[in-house]
Amino acid sequence: MTETLQHHLLPTYARQDITFVEGDGSWLVDSAGKRYLDLLGGIAVVGLGHRHPAPLKAAHEQLDKLWHTSNLFFTEPMEQLASKLSDRFGGADAFFCNSGTEAVEAALKWARKATGRAEFVSLEGSFHGRTLGALSVTGQPAKRAAFEPLLPGAVFATPETLADHVGPSTAAILLEPVQGEGGVHPLSTEVLAEARALADRYGAMLIFDEVQTGVGRCGAFFAWQRLGAKPDALTLAKGLANGLPVGAFLVGHDAPTAFEPGDHASTFGGNPVACAAACAVVDTVDDELLAQVRATSEKFANALPNVRGLGLLLAVELDGPTGPFVDAALEKGLVVGTAGPTTLRLTPPLTLSAEETDLAINVLLELLA
Repeated sequence: MTETLQHHLLPTYARQDITFVEGDGSWLVDSAGKRYLDLLGGIAVVGLGHRHPAPLKAAHEQLDKLWHTSNLFFTEPMEQLASKLSDRFGGADAFFCNSGTEAVEAALKWARKATGRAEFVSLEGSFHGRTLGALSVTGQPAKRAAFEPLLPGAVFATPETLADHVGPSTAAILLEPVQGEGGVHPLSTEVLAEARALADRYGAMLIFDEVQTGVGRCGAFFAWQRLGAKPDALTLAKGLANGLPVGAFLVGHDAPTAFEPGDHASTFGGNPVACAAACAVVDTVDDELLAQVRATSEKFANALPNVRGLGLLLAVELDGPTGPFVDAALEKGLVVGTAGPTTLRLTPPLTLSAEETDLAINVLLELLA
């Protein structure tokens, strides 16, 4: 069955020859019955671990009630999720979609309409998605090259040259508080503060891409809450519903609403089942869990060499290529990710226990030796 499925899939991923059939907490089981400790978490998606009882119960209960109505109507889970995210942000309105790249597309359209400008400033090495608009503002030429020409108006800066690229024609500054796909590089509080000041000076919007950093991943509900600068708007996805597809674009109450009926849409956005699960996730990511994330992060950082990142979005810089290391880890029952040719990425469930953390560290140290 696996061979048939692989044969009929477009080759957009370099997949490992493993089929996972079950997950529980921080563990995965493949079709041969082998267990793996999951330090990838679906690439920072399964934040509460596989089959966490809170979103599982919420999704099951909603499946028994209502699956879809269209966005011509309200649903209770959609309204509840918007309210919960507004409370976490400090006042915001939400647009719901299905993925991070869709949330970024909404953000680009919103910023253009809110400012009447067409230029976007993002960073070299950034990653904002694979659709044409999101790809246009992604600061990785290798990902863009095969699909050019892309959306005009994208300008790429370094953290040191941000001020040289922002001006009266800038619609928005778009930043990841921690660059994920670009190698797991946290931005400093000084850079984010400068971005906030530049946006205010020129009347541009400051948008944070928190698709990978949000929902507790970095030790606060939003990464910006640890780094000091508050954006006008932000994007979310990945961990928001613990594996069910949902994305969100939040616009702070101090920023222009800009959108009107008909400006933007998403057929499946705000799906009741995904939103019900997401509500349970938001409730579960409480102060106790966030403290655990910070403690687990410190444990990894103290035990492993060449570590950088924030919270449980971590990188270990290797002396050689990541491919053989990932394969060796799988042989030992450990699932890890990558974020560059020599960069190992660790994005485990936020609920990783102390014992599981110790086990992961021991295996990693053995492989690094």
